[in-house]
Amino acid sequence: MKRVRQGKILELINRYEIETQEDLAKRLLEAGIPVTQATVSRDIRELSLTKVAGGNGRPKYASMDYGGGKMVFTDRYARVLQDGMIEVNPADNLVVIKTVSGMAMAVAAAVDALGMEEIVGSIAGDDTIMCAVKSASMVPQVIKKLEEIKSKK
Repeated sequence: MKRVRQGKILELINRYEIETQEDLAKRLLEAGIPVTQATVSRDIRELSLTKVAGGNGRPKYASMDYGGGKMVFTDRYARVLQDGMIEVNPADNLVVIKTVSGMAMAVAAAVDALGMEEIVGSIAGDDTIMCAVKSASMVPQVIKKLEEIKSKK
């Protein structure tokens, strides 16, 4: 049942702009799959769903792209960076990225998908991401790469 339910979730988020867990639970119920909020939450986590900008500009659920067990940077992630990033600033060995409100987690996932060896890790809030860079001397090249992707819009 779990595999069927999770398959239906992936189908639904690809077909509709599902913005909340409640929306997802409602669509599942309409498809004949009753669920609790806790089950939906667990499935979202297990499927590694993230939020990306929807056609209406509001965040919606989307699946991550994985290849060989590793996240793969795709055009979709480039669009997330282009649409979600507002500005990129250095702060010692950190890169601070300001995003559109509600988009920090999606932009952070896109940054992670870049697989930049210079970035040790990142933390996302609602509209701000802090990326820890191995050394302060590497910060300019990280910023340059992010700004190059942003400008390809």
